Amino acid sequence: MAQLHSGIGLLAIFAIAWALSEERRAVGWRVPLVGIVLQIGLALAMLKVAFLRDAVAALNDAFLALQSATKAGTSLVFGYLGGAPLPFEESYPGAAFVLAFQALPLVIVVSALTSALIHLRILPWIVRGFAAALERAFGVGGPVGLACAANVFFGMVEAPVLARDYLSKLDRGELFIVMTTGMATIAGTVLALYGGFVAPVIENGIGHLITASLISVPAAIAIAAIMVPRRGPPTPGELEIVSPAANLMDAITQGTEQGLKLFLSILAMLLVMVALVSLVDTVLGLLPDVQGQPVSLGMVFGWLFSPLVWLIGIPWAEAGEAGRLMGIKTALNELLAYLELSKLPEGTLSERSELIMLYALCGFANFGSLGIMIGGLATILPARRGEIAGLAPKSLVAGTLSTLSTGAVVGLI
Repeated sequence: MAQLHSGIGLLAIFAIAWALSEERRAVGWRVPLVGIVLQIGLALAMLKVAFLRDAVAALNDAFLALQSATKAGTSLVFGYLGGAPLPFEESYPGAAFVLAFQALPLVIVVSALTSALIHLRILPWIVRGFAAALERAFGVGGPVGLACAANVFFGMVEAPVLARDYLSKLDRGELFIVMTTGMATIAGTVLALYGGFVAPVIENGIGHLITASLISVPAAIAIAAIMVPRRGPPTPGELEIVSPAANLMDAITQGTEQGLKLFLSILAMLLVMVALVSLVDTVLGLLPDVQGQPVSLGMVFGWLFSPLVWLIGIPWAEAGEAGRLMGIKTALNELLAYLELSKLPEGTLSERSELIMLYALCGFANFGSLGIMIGGLATILPARRGEIAGLAPKSLVAGTLSTLSTGAVVGLI
C-alpha cells in the first residue's frame, strides 16, 4: 500500500508540472513517459541489481576513504580542532566536533581531485557517456546533454560554462532544461560532505546521494520540458571538456584554489543563514503559541510542505517533520536540511521515510541558489539576463518537483 501511495504521488508530481506549464497543449506524452521510465529504471538498476549496487557501495567506501584522508590533512593543519587527538577529555561524545575544521575542508580536497580527474581525461569520458545517453533518450542536443550530465559532477553555474559557446543559441525551453537540472542535482564537490552528515542515520549514505543525483537528471529534463516546452529542433553541437591546466600539478593547484572559494562561500552562507533563521524565529516567537509551542520558521515550513511530502509517500503522522526538512532545504539550503536530518531524535521518521527524504532533499533548489544562478548565467549571457531572471523562479519550482519525484520513485521501489 505504501508503494502504491508513492506511485500515485509520482504521477501527481508530473501532473502538477503539467498544470504549471506555459503551454499545456504543446506537451506530448513521450517526454514525461521517458522521464518516469528512466527514473524508475535507474533506481531499480542502482538499488536492486547486485553488481551495480556493489559498485555504488564501492564508491561510498571510496568517499569514506577520502574523508579519512582529509582528516589527516585537517589534523596536521588545525590540530585537535581538525580531528587530531584531544589534549583533554570530551565532556560528552561529539563535543570536540568543529564543522568548519573537520567536515567542510572536504570540499577543497574533492575540488582538487575533480580538477585532476578532468586533466587526466577520466571525468570527461564519464560525463560524455552520460550526456550521450540523455541525448538519445530525450532527443536533446549536444550542448544541453553535456550541461545536464555535467551537473551531476559540477555546480549549477560551472556545468553550463562547459557549453558557454552554445548557450546563446539555445531556445527558451532548452535554457530552462539546463537551469532546472542545476537546481535538481548536487555537485560532486559537496556530495561527500552531505554523505558524511547522513552516514550515522542511513547506511551507504553517499551511495544513495550518488543515486539520487543521477535519478533526478531525467526527472529534471522531463519536468522542465513539460513546464516550458521546447520550440523547434534541438540545438546541435559536439562538445568536449578540456582542462585549462598545463600539467597535473597545475590542475591540482587550480582545483584547490576553486575549492577554497567554495569552502569560504559555504562557511559564510551557513553563518548568515543560521543567524537569519534565529532572528526570524525570535520575531515569530512573539506570536501566540500554537499547540503549546512557540511559532517558528520550522513550524511554518512544516505546514507548507506537509502535503507535498505526504504525496510522495511520507505517512501523515511524519509529514510535519518531513515537511519542515523540505522547507529548510528550499528556504535555506540542503546542507542545513541534511544536518537537521542527522540530528532528528530516533523514531521521529521511519527508516523508509528517512530514505525518501534523503532523496527528496538532494538538490540545489533553494532561494540562495536563485541568486547564484541568475548572477552566473547572466554573466555568461548578458543579452538574455531578463529571460534568465524570469525563468529562475520557475526553475526553483521545477527543481523541487524533480527531487520530490525522485523521493517518490524510491518510495515506489
